[in-house]
Amino acid sequence: MVKGWKDKLENHVNLNENIFVDMKVKGNAEYDFCCFGVDENGKLSDDRYMIFYNQKVSPKGEVSVEYIADGVRYTLNLPTIPDFINRLVFTVSIDGTQTMGEMNSLDTKVYQSGAKDIEMTLGGNDFSKEKAVIVMEIYRKDVWRIGCVASGFDGGLSSLLKYFGGEEVSEPIQEPVVEKPVKVSLEKKMEKAPELVSLVKPLVFELKKKNLETTVARVGLVLDISGSMVPRFKNGTVQSIVNKTLPLAVQFDDDGELDFWFYGTTARKMNSVNLKNYTSAVPEDWKHLMLDLGGRNNEPIVMRMVVDEYKDTKIPAYVLFITDGGVNQKREIQNIITEASHLPIFWQFVGVGGKNYGILEKLDTMTGRYVDNAGFFALDDFKKVSNEELYARLLEEFPSWLEEIKKKGMV
Repeated sequence: MVKGWKDKLENHVNLNENIFVDMKVKGNAEYDFCCFGVDENGKLSDDRYMIFYNQKVSPKGEVSVEYIADGVRYTLNLPTIPDFINRLVFTVSIDGTQTMGEMNSLDTKVYQSGAKDIEMTLGGNDFSKEKAVIVMEIYRKDVWRIGCVASGFDGGLSSLLKYFGGEEVSEPIQEPVVEKPVKVSLEKKMEKAPELVSLVKPLVFELKKKNLETTVARVGLVLDISGSMVPRFKNGTVQSIVNKTLPLAVQFDDDGELDFWFYGTTARKMNSVNLKNYTSAVPEDWKHLMLDLGGRNNEPIVMRMVVDEYKDTKIPAYVLFITDGGVNQKREIQNIITEASHLPIFWQFVGVGGKNYGILEKLDTMTGRYVDNAGFFALDDFKKVSNEELYARLLEEFPSWLEEIKKKGMV
């Protein structure tokens, strides 16, 4: 681990088994270790989830700590942690006049039997006059994730407690000397794909206009690969759709990955698309894939796959669904959209140069839904639409849906 590093925890350990976190400090001070179990607002709303020398076990043993040479060992049982605990924040602080800049080393290891260790080493030269360090976090964002914070904090354990909204202490609260890593700008991220940088300005304009700059969401793309789409594969429209959708995923999802499906008579979930592989998202042998999936439109089969993918998500999901028409299964599509209105999934259907969009053209009058969870518009030629107009239309209904599901407590 290095400062700013993040990943899905499941990529390294089995989430259903106990996970261990060792933290060791070598230096000339007395060090206090603490794990704060905070809610989605970053606050210690239940002080029984402050695990430290004076409270070594959480209410049901979900998190516990024991002392080892030069430090502590935490044992985590993630499946039993209550839903309101959104984040486990691991800290070390000094009880005395010394500073973190004077320590020799701070070693952190996350591990499990049979798995490769996740390790990080910090030293005094990483800090200055800070009295504490927010070392790392294990947090929920759809799934359990891990992030290396490595931020100095100008205050001891009592100041950390107040910072996380715990019981009042007599000393004034101190702000972190080193801020937590901020979200990297979209323009900076997109530098990895120079040919897509021109998409940043119009997208950022719409994000600011619609107050979506800090929105976190998963993003999915569903593409019609039925026989009538052949001209759009040949003229590059399909690749253009991938290119212009990817910045949404890079912006909304910390992993920067776009979930991706093709569908015809049957459907297939493809590899996630990112800034490294997006140019090969549309396979060279797309004709073979088209034959494999069949030439008839079958929207319900892929819509069910999308619902299965996102049904347990704890964050919103934005699904861009592209078709050139031939939409016929009115009742089943309506049933799926109605059922999915209870889930944090927003469907943005877009017609590209086709006809016969069926039920999709009547979404605004569809009744029986818990929330209005879908929008539709058609474009005569996707490639000729300006980026400004495209992003304005793609994000037109998403903000009001987000507001509605938050009011209803769906996320």
